[in-house]
Amino acid sequence: MFIVRRRPTTLFNRPCFAQDGEDQVLTSLLFPSEEKGFYVDVGAHHPMRFSNTYLLYRKGWRGVNIDAAPGSMRLFRKYRPRDINIESGVGLVPGTIPFYVFSDPAVNSFDQELSKSRDAEGPHRIKEVVDVQVSPLSDLIRDHLPPPGMDYPSVLNVDVEGLDLEVLQSNDWTAFRPRYVLAETFNLTIDEAVECPVSVFMASVGYRYMAKTVNTSFYQDSQASPPKPW
Repeated sequence: MFIVRRRPTTLFNRPCFAQDGEDQVLTSLLFPSEEKGFYVDVGAHHPMRFSNTYLLYRKGWRGVNIDAAPGSMRLFRKYRPRDINIESGVGLVPGTIPFYVFSDPAVNSFDQELSKSRDAEGPHRIKEVVDVQVSPLSDLIRDHLPPPGMDYPSVLNVDVEGLDLEVLQSNDWTAFRPRYVLAETFNLTIDEAVECPVSVFMASVGYRYMAKTVNTSFYQDSQASPPKPW
């Protein structure tokens, strides 16, 4: 006779905070070669819920979190104090544009067409529309990234509910070239995702398609060495 003091399945559990396991794919690509690094998370939403970067934070990484929702950075300052936390929208040109705030902030968006479609179909509803200041990603990175030689970014994560392409186009790919880029491509098939506008743009700036979850595509800088096999 023997006593099982712990369920065997718990021995193999791994923490996951991302909506579709993106953080597990990301850590598989990054580790063990990049045990410490820096990320930029655009459309960060929440310090833990649906976060593609919180697992990296728990592993000792730090980075920049950007979200347009009013008041969104309060929780980031509390739970991710090592990070630089910025309440701002990101767009191709500086200015002020309408931002659609939903009953579930995970689907907040600048995309008018997508927001009205979601509001009509439910279950999430538009609570209010507010004017929010936006800046190009290149400006925000220039103003907030650590000095050269310190924590050069390994990861750019973009999840802004419909306008990921515009965010990526607002970056300076010569000055800021992370090893991996994650962008939302929704529930496309792999064949569709490889040929979607986001993927075509990433290829044009020298990134190769690496992996996909349900809603997110992963791209690697073609100038970087491929991930090592297990």
